[in-house]
Amino acid sequence: MANIKSAKKRILVNRTKAARNKSIRSAVKTSIKKVDEAVANNDKAAAEVALKEAISTISKATSKGVYHKNNCARKVSRLSKAVNSIG
Repeated sequence: MANIKSAKKRILVNRTKAARNKSIRSAVKTSIKKVDEAVANNDKAAAEVALKEAISTISKATSKGVYHKNNCARKVSRLSKAVNSIG
């Protein structure tokens, strides 16, 4: 454990930020799973609704600095491609 006051504060701040990031990442993963499940069931309507929510969740995570913008773009692209493959 740190002895310096500023180091103790950094530890607390880092824990708080890590918990926030973990929560946001978990929400993104959940939204992606919903899209994948709808695609697996060949349910285009449900997939499109889930895709819209997933894109929103991923974009929010990116704007908060949890994901890099290219990572966000890649995730959105893969999900969109999967939904569009339902025919």
